[in-house]
Parts: sequence; structure tokens; C-alpha cells
Amino acid sequence: QVQLVESGGGLVQAGRSLRLSCAASGSIFSMNAMAWYRQAPGKERELVASSTSAGTTKYADSVKGRFTISRDNAKITIFLQMNSLKPEDTAVYYCNAHYVLVAGGEEYDHWGQGTQVTVSS
Repeated sequence: QVQLVESGGGLVQAGRSLRLSCAASGSIFSMNAMAWYRQAPGKERELVASSTSAGTTKYADSVKGRFTISRDNAKITIFLQMNSLKPEDTAVYYCNAHYVLVAGGEEYDHWGQGTQVTVSS
């Protein structure tokens, strides 16, 4: 079965960086659109960054200029480079990917289980 597993979260001081990874397991032929979301306690899950299959990227205003979404197609892995972290970035981060299992096949989407990012002052 297809799974997305996030890693790279942890406790870090403000101003430093983290790089989150979302590795896909299972037989995925290719990834199409991909995105990172985050959810802080008591708040709704919000879109942080997204990338279409054409390579168009979008970022939430709160992270623009600090975060970068990318992927390694060979390893079927999604990344989120997080620089200049702020305490308000503290949240559980989730990856989401749209993918196909075979060439020309139906598109599916899946969520990772989340990884905690805590930024201290």
C-alpha cells in the first residue's frame, strides 16, 4: 500500500533551519501535484506550500521567502526547506501528494501522518 512518511521535524531555536522530508513507499509511478500543510493547536490546518505537476509553486504569505518546496522524482520524496524559523511556525506539518500508480492511470492523493516542528524563542 502507498504511504507518505514525514521526517526532519524537531525542536529548534528561532532563526535556525530545518528540512522536512516526505518519502513515499509503495509502487508509485510518478508524483503530480504536491503540498505541505501545517496545523497548530486550536487552529485549522493551513496550506503552507504547493507545487503543480507543471512546476508552479505557491506559498502562504507567512512563509514566503523563508520556505521552499521541492522534490526528488527519482526517490519519490517531497521536501520543505524551512529557513529563518519563527515561534509562530510551531505546528504539526503534513505532506500531501497527488500521484499515479501506472502510466496514464487514475490520479490518487494521500496524506502523511505528520511531523512536529517546535520553534523556541
